[in-house]
Amino acid sequence: MSLWILDTDHVSLLLGRHPQVSRRVAEVGADVAITVVTVQELFNGWVVRINDAKDTQDLVRLYGKLNRTIALCKRVPVVGFDQAAGDRYQQLLIEIPSLSKKRLQKDMRIAAIALSIEAIVVTRNYRDFSQVPGLLLEDWTQER
Repeated sequence: MSLWILDTDHVSLLLGRHPQVSRRVAEVGADVAITVVTVQELFNGWVVRINDAKDTQDLVRLYGKLNRTIALCKRVPVVGFDQAAGDRYQQLLIEIPSLSKKRLQKDMRIAAIALSIEAIVVTRNYRDFSQVPGLLLEDWTQER
């Protein structure tokens, strides 16, 4: 049995009701999780958007989307960044210094969590995640 971790992009697609992603999440069910890193990225994004809202209608729409995000976080297990993930993260940055670029930090934290629990990362971002040795990847936006 495998555990699939949705990266932030795939969570956004799921929240947007992407047909293939939604279908695969329904098929896999309890074996899907997200990481605390993704939760951070999602909430950071909503804070910025809500703070930049132009009018009340914009606030209503954005808070509605924030509520959907909160509901998802209640339904889907959230995997933490524990000491094992921290150790894997540190090891990755030491072994492959190019992975320490600022734009890669959150993806590498997700990768470290996945490696520490032997999970598969579900992503469209093969360019960055494929640099991590031994990390298993899938893209659920494609038809099987």
